[in-house]
Amino acid sequence: MIWDTHAHLDDPVYTEDFVAVLERMGSSGISRMTNVGYDLPSSERSVRLAQDYEFIYAAIGIHPHNAAEAKDETWERLLRLAKQPKVVAWGEIGLDYYRDLSPRSIQKEVFIHQIKLANEVGLPIVIHNRDAHQDVLEIVKANPPRCGGVFHCYSGSWEMAKVLLNMGFYLSFAGPVTYKNARHTVEVASHVPLGRILVETDSPYLTPEPRRGKRNEPTYVREIVKKIAEIKNLPFEDIASQTMRNAETIFNTRRKV
Repeated sequence: MIWDTHAHLDDPVYTEDFVAVLERMGSSGISRMTNVGYDLPSSERSVRLAQDYEFIYAAIGIHPHNAAEAKDETWERLLRLAKQPKVVAWGEIGLDYYRDLSPRSIQKEVFIHQIKLANEVGLPIVIHNRDAHQDVLEIVKANPPRCGGVFHCYSGSWEMAKVLLNMGFYLSFAGPVTYKNARHTVEVASHVPLGRILVETDSPYLTPEPRRGKRNEPTYVREIVKKIAEIKNLPFEDIASQTMRNAETIFNTRRKV
């Protein structure tokens, strides 16, 4: 059984075949999935999906792309959502200096504010970090998450990973670890202790090999598990079961649900 710890099944690209996507998940052994918000409407949709489907959990939060849109009302409504029983994390939050869709100063302010809110409600955080490694590292060092967190689709160095692992973070790997030019990510994955690895698809984005170029979906998380098993020279089943236990630990589902 496998947990896709980061997906966006509320995306309109799944409108026509949503039920078929869920059926493929079930028949492929994908037993759990975390639907992750990036703004207030997607966070609300994530919570509704979690309420409607036993195997779906929700994360709520404001992505750095949307940081400039956040208002006092946004935080009030997210805090109400955070109290829903199947909300297991606050995210995705962080910094994105690749697209810079919100001013960097506002991205930082909103990132720090959301770490504090997550600490207030007792949720781990899910971090988006693109081309902002140093600033993200400085912020989490100065504002450590009380309930831990996940670096989604980890793209940093092994040196940075060592610091994060010492702080208690989990590192999640997605489609890029399967790409032919992914020597850097493969090297990091080879060093990360198995007890700190999560797997994800980030559906509908980052489709893994051999389906790269097509729409991604949670079923394809099997390709991530397969690649980690290859890197670690361990059976597929060992990676599947350990990453499931890791997800249960960071998302604390045994207590919450």
